[in-house]
Amino acid sequence: MSTDNAQPAGKIRPRLVRRSPRDLTPLPVNARYMRKEEWDRLVENVKADGCLTSVPLIYGAGEYPEGHELILSGNHRTAAAVEAELDEIDCMLIDDPQEKDELLARQLSHNAINGQDDPATLRELYDQIEDVDWRAYSGLDDDQLNLLAEVSPEGLSEANLDFATVSLIFLPNELEAARTAFADARMGQNESWLAARADYDQTLDTLASTHAAHKVGNVATALHAILGIVENHLTDLQAGYQSPDGEPLHTGHVGLETVLGARTLPAPAAVTLNKAIAAAEGRGEIETGQGWRLLERLAGEYLSGPDRTADEPASSA
Repeated sequence: MSTDNAQPAGKIRPRLVRRSPRDLTPLPVNARYMRKEEWDRLVENVKADGCLTSVPLIYGAGEYPEGHELILSGNHRTAAAVEAELDEIDCMLIDDPQEKDELLARQLSHNAINGQDDPATLRELYDQIEDVDWRAYSGLDDDQLNLLAEVSPEGLSEANLDFATVSLIFLPNELEAARTAFADARMGQNESWLAARADYDQTLDTLASTHAAHKVGNVATALHAILGIVENHLTDLQAGYQSPDGEPLHTGHVGLETVLGARTLPAPAAVTLNKAIAAAEGRGEIETGQGWRLLERLAGEYLSGPDRTADEPASSA
């Protein structure tokens, strides 16, 4: 039971000592585990070094005899030292009396607070190792290497920024629609997104407004409604590539649905377009696979036709 005078994690005065790895007392319960291939790699590295290059943390304080102290952190390293037939290893000894909570907290903190690797930097460092044996020594396994092979350093420049991750979860029947909408939203962009806090707040506000308007409490359902609104306003995306005076803002490709306002067209119309495009390709008027050039040409001819200017809309029937 805690008291008013209790203080978490009091200051300690650890010191470096040498101990026989065979005589130290392992933890009775250790949350840290190691796969066999990781264990084998650790033992091989200790054998190659002839010592431990990172020291275990042990605890004595009269509760454990000298030379038989409790291993708070480094149980696997100590066992690997035994496997590698080392007679002595360096250890960091805590000899200040500790409460049970303090010991457990120190044990867990050593296992939990490890930081994370920036994949792009990790790949860069790994690629600088030329000798295959030292690459094996690094301990990176096949799974990690396959991950590194897919890393694009240019796309991970935000890895060293302080940002939060927001997860969006969709119901199975809504997932495909969400994928399609997000794919359209990022068309022409790279696949690494970094949103500002203001965007996050705006997203929450939009979700709240949608919840209220549709009287729904499920986030996925609200997002489904938002995606429906986007579908009904696809031509609003023209603002991303067309200026108010009708000039292109960039030369990248855009979705045809932002021009037509729909993702589909009637089959007879599609057949007519297919025939026209095939004929234009066969005559060498457009390159194969660039059917859009025929549409551009036809639109240009329409706009420059008799009694019509580029800024004059066609009258509605």
